[in-house]
Amino acid sequence: QLQVVESGGNLVQPGESLRLHCSASGFSVDSYTIGWFRQAPGKEREGVSCISGSGRSTGYADSVKGRFTISRDSAKNTVYLQMSTLKPEDTAVYYCAIRPSCDIPNWANAVWGPKYTFLDVWGPGTQVTVSS
Repeated sequence: QLQVVESGGNLVQPGESLRLHCSASGFSVDSYTIGWFRQAPGKEREGVSCISGSGRSTGYADSVKGRFTISRDSAKNTVYLQMSTLKPEDTAVYYCAIRPSCDIPNWANAVWGPKYTFLDVWGPGTQVTVSS
């Protein structure tokens, strides 16, 4: 069974850093694109960052460029999201998911075809709160 589970969320002050973990099981993070998304109360889900299965492609939302860095550890089968200089507007539930691609500009809105819905795997989320 393909699964991803997020961890690392916490309450931090503005300007501080946090590293989120996306632990995968049932598949290798080297095989598929992993995307990070977030959803704040009353707002739509937003694509934050992605990393391709090859590791050669990464993508970032404009709102986090220069502050967030995505990476992975193949041996631990885990994808990380290093978040720095956090702002109150970064407050949200953060999710990781297996996604179709990280090689297109609109990667956050890409959907799996009907034969691949079994790959539409999302974690339960981890809360990040940035507040003084």
